[in-house]
This record gives sequence, structure tokens and C-alpha cells, in this order.
Amino acid sequence: MSRRLPVFALALLLGGCAAPLAQQGFTDIADRTAGSIGSRPAWLLTSADEAAARQRLDQLLAAPLDIDSAVQIALLNNRHLQQAYAELGIGAADLAAARRPENPGIGFGRFRRGQEIEIERSLGFNLLGLLALPVTAGIEERRFEQTKLRLAAESLALAARVKLAWYDAVAAAQLAQHAEQVTEAAATQAELARRMRAAGNWSLLDYSREQLFHGEAAARLAKTRLTADRAREKLGRLLGLWGADMAYRLPERLPALPAAPRSIDNIEAATITGRLDIQMAQADLAALGRAHGLTQATRFINLLETGLVRNSESGRKDQTGYELRLEVPLFDFGDARATRAEHLYRQGLQHLAALAVDARSAARESYLGYRTSFDLARHHQQNLLPLRQKISEEMLLRYNGMLVSVFDLLADAREQILATEAALEAQRDFWRADTELSFVTLIAPQD
Repeated sequence: MSRRLPVFALALLLGGCAAPLAQQGFTDIADRTAGSIGSRPAWLLTSADEAAARQRLDQLLAAPLDIDSAVQIALLNNRHLQQAYAELGIGAADLAAARRPENPGIGFGRFRRGQEIEIERSLGFNLLGLLALPVTAGIEERRFEQTKLRLAAESLALAARVKLAWYDAVAAAQLAQHAEQVTEAAATQAELARRMRAAGNWSLLDYSREQLFHGEAAARLAKTRLTADRAREKLGRLLGLWGADMAYRLPERLPALPAAPRSIDNIEAATITGRLDIQMAQADLAALGRAHGLTQATRFINLLETGLVRNSESGRKDQTGYELRLEVPLFDFGDARATRAEHLYRQGLQHLAALAVDARSAARESYLGYRTSFDLARHHQQNLLPLRQKISEEMLLRYNGMLVSVFDLLADAREQILATEAALEAQRDFWRADTELSFVTLIAPQD
């Protein structure tokens, strides 16, 4: 029994290696995510983790939800992300298993010939598997690294989707509020038209136009409210919220435009070195290369086993020795496996090259979209809106001087409404483009 204890202790030690590997893997993911966006994810494994996340969630929901708080909530509370993190445990278990040799096989046989009894005992293990253990463990380590990169990319992709959804939700609520104000004004104009029509001062055509405008404003209000509700639901879904938590509050307005656009030097080079999907493709290619090398080395030796044998017969001394089993490549010379591995490697190489081309193009396109969105939003706010406001003021002065009719004044009010909505949409589009630019050097562009 004393000799067996070290063996049992070693087995327990090896069996417990997977959990620390998974925890260290998540630490790497959390560090990478925090270094990129400033928010750190959490892996909820215990009830204590759940309670801490719930407490933090309540703190963040107590105030109007700014964009950084929204990202932090998603990294804590999104269940799809928590589901993905479970792959760390699976990958860590596979890695821990790959670092161990295969279990030996024990054989026992009892044979009888008349009064003679023969007992055969054998202990065997896969010698080739033991020799190839460093290579197979290295391949599994690379797969585990790929898993970490993919999960880090999923964390960043969730943060990007949350930011886009946050901007959409705030802008949609702001547009709905503006549509409500327009509808109220249209209702007032429609009532004025009704009274003037009753007094005989308006024609049926003018009266119908005002009623139509009121009806269209009411329809637009219903659509903008639906859009705002959908945007709010989408954001809440990404945050993992339900029930009473869906009563979260948002700011009333989008952030103001920055004073000047960002200037990013060497964005293509930063994209090639920073994109996690490119790093994953590089890791895949390295793993394929190692697998190809292993396939070439073992193409003629498919199975090699060795073992110790001890046979016992009645009335005779025990028979001891060893045996080797070698699979003879009579029909399968391994050329098909080697060819397959080679073309898998070539496929991975072309995939990496294509990914690099797409990433460079996405970086250029993202920056062009960012600059154009900034210029358009600033043009609306600095040029178009002030001009529209100036025209409205001049129209009001002319109306007071009886130089224009009330119909001209109402038509100008409609143009003012459209200009305000266009400026708000341009501001929203800029912040979406800003988010895409922030993430284009880290992950593939988000829908």
C-alpha cells in the first residue's frame, strides 16, 4: 500500500491540472479585454461570483446608463458570453489530458489443459504515443491558445455590439421625443386649420393639407416609438437584462461631437498586428504545420505498442519477457493522410492571406466612413441647422410684417423638422462610425 500512495498522489495531481489552466486562460482573456477597452469581464463559476456580479449590476443600473456602464454590464451579465467561457474548461481538460501518457493496458488470461493450468499476465502501453507526447501536447497547447484568442474576440465583439446598440437606443429615444413634439405642433396646426376653415378663411385644400400633415406626424410618431422600443430591447438583450432590470434609464441625448476628428497613423499595420482573427489564423496555421510534420513522421508507423508479459503454467517456472506490436502498412502507406495534411496547410495559408487583405480593406473603409460621418455631422450642426434656423427667423419676421402667409410659415416649420431629424441621424451615424473605427484594429467589423 505504501508503494501505491505516490501513484495515487500523482494521479490526483494530474487530474487537478485542468482547473488552474482554465483560470489562467480566463485571466489572459480578461487582461487582453481590459487592456483594449478598459472594461474587465467576469467568469461566473460559483454562487459567490453570481452574487458579486448581481451587486455590481445593481450599482450600475442605479444611475442613467452611460456607454461604459453598458459595456461593463454586458461583460458581467451576458449569458451567451458566459456560455462561451465554458469552452475554456473544455479546452483546459483536453490540454491536461494531452500532457499525460495513455493509460497502460493490463491483460490476464487463464488456460487449462487437462490438469495443467496456464496463467498469462501482461502489462502494455503505447510506446509511439509516449514518444509523440511532446508533439501532441504542443498541438493541444496551440488549440488552447486559439480558444483563448477566440473568446477574447467574442468579448470584444460583444462590447462593440453593445456600444452600437447604445448609440442606436439613445438616438431612437431622442428621435421619438422629437417626433412627439412635432405631433403636438401638428395637432395645434390642425386645430387652427379647422377653426379657420369653419370661419371661412381657409380653403378645403389648405385645410386638407394641415390634416394630412397631422396624420403623417402621428404615423411617424408611432414608427419612431416602435424603433425606440426595439432598440431598447436589443440593448437590454445584449446586456442580459430581464424583468425589473429592463426599466434601466438612458441619457436624454447623444454625446456632442468632438472638436476634431481622430487621426490614426498606420491603421493598416495596426490592424494586421492587432486583429484577433488574424492571430487565430496564424495559430491555426502553426498547428496545421505541426500536425503535418507529425503526419509525415508517422505515415509508415501507424501503431507501435510495447509491453511486459508474464506467463505461468502449472508445475513450471513463470515465463517472462516482452512483446512488440507493429502495424504493417500493407494496404495504407499513409500517403493519403500526408496529402490531406499538406493541403489543409495550404488552405490555412491562403485563408490567412485572404484575411489580411480583407482586414486592410476594412481598416481603410472604416476610417473613410469615420471621416465622412464626422464631416457630415459637423456640416449639419455648423452649417445646415444654423441656416435653417436663420431662415425660420426671417420667415417669422416676414409673417409678422404680413409679407408671407401662414401657409409659408407652416411649410418652413416642416422643413425645420426634417433638418433637425437629419442632423440627429448624422450625429448617431458618426458615433457608430467612431465605434467601428475603435474596434477595427481588434476584431472583424460588426453588423
